Amino acid sequence: MPPHRDGQLSAGSPLVTRTCRVPDVSFRSFLAERAAPRLYWTSPDGLEIAASGATARLSADGGRRFDEIREDAAELFESVTWDDGPCQARPRLFGGFSFDAEHEPTPPWDGFPGAEFVLPRVQLTRTETGTWLSVSARETTEESVEDILGETRTEIKTLPTMRPRSDSPGIESTHPVTARDEWCSQIRNVTDRIRDGELKKVVIATALKVKLDESVVVPDILERLRTSYPECYRFLVQPSSSGGFFGAPPERLVSFRGQTVETEALAGSVGRGETPEEDDELAAELADSEKVREEHELVAQTIRDGLEPLASSVTVGERRLKRLSTIQHLQTPISAELDETEHVLTVVEALHPTPAVGGLPPEDAMRTIRETERFDRGWYASPVGWFDADGDGEFAVGIRSGVASDDRVTLFAGNGIVADSDPEAEWDEVRLKFLPILNELE
Repeated sequence: MPPHRDGQLSAGSPLVTRTCRVPDVSFRSFLAERAAPRLYWTSPDGLEIAASGATARLSADGGRRFDEIREDAAELFESVTWDDGPCQARPRLFGGFSFDAEHEPTPPWDGFPGAEFVLPRVQLTRTETGTWLSVSARETTEESVEDILGETRTEIKTLPTMRPRSDSPGIESTHPVTARDEWCSQIRNVTDRIRDGELKKVVIATALKVKLDESVVVPDILERLRTSYPECYRFLVQPSSSGGFFGAPPERLVSFRGQTVETEALAGSVGRGETPEEDDELAAELADSEKVREEHELVAQTIRDGLEPLASSVTVGERRLKRLSTIQHLQTPISAELDETEHVLTVVEALHPTPAVGGLPPEDAMRTIRETERFDRGWYASPVGWFDADGDGEFAVGIRSGVASDDRVTLFAGNGIVADSDPEAEWDEVRLKFLPILNELE
């Protein structure tokens, strides 16, 4: 499938990116004023990008979607000229993949194919040294990229440096896609399969439909999540006006620079206590739980197994506790040095889905997920992120997430199920995972 490029652009003219420094502005205001496609990405290490418009789109479906995006991106980047601005403001493709190769876009996932990446027309990048505006467009006789850059720079100067905190939209009602009794029945069925030897572990997810009092402004919710979950990624992928996928995932799938991979196992969770003493007690129970340790080690070992065919060395760090506002997890950092120059999408494909969102064995777990869950995961629990012309990039796992359109939001959450999982306890735990976004909506 060749790259699909915006029909308003001239396919025969050079594709150019130009960059200039601009005064710092409210990224929230920038996104709120722009039409779809809209994109937002910020990582715990401080990189923050807001972007809009589509100079080029790459889309793919099916089992070869990783290969097709990688091949089409190489062709696209060969046509891009960029020679100014700091490295952080370089052209990048932003987007993600569906969880399941068999995904077909249906509500609430209208406009989300099996894979889609956008080279934005306008990209704002905030770095330690300042804020940078990058414009990517095709040179035409009617308008140069320098002209577009100048016009956009003037437009951005009118934006405020701070946007006042807005009220949350408020929640009118919530409706679980899977009722408690049905969920518990699903978990009992899955644990029976595990005890019979069909599976080692599988993640079963559910969804919560939320009706709001008024339309949601996703950039405002992302700003609230910045305050509540500063140690998490935050993202928005909105391909069209029909809906936007957003979230604050705590889990890095892969960060890739040169030949160095940074990833992690994040599996096993418990709530936060009302007091420091109760918090510590819950954390100790989490660390001492045989069920949780088994689940966590399965995830860590599978990630290591996925990296070893590509790597000259894989290093597994010490397991530790990762505490968030409403939940705490066990986390093990993992890094690798690759044998040869690779593309980040090669690593993404090798790791997705990790057992933290899929299961083991992978094929049997995927079949169980399809047979058990009563909804389409779409891009939930999928790789979401960016990559550049060198094949470097960063992807998070699209959990703690939802898809929003007007006054409707669908939230997603899942739990890892092993042989001794208790259905009632799993129900309580999975509902904790809705809270990061649910709290910011009400």
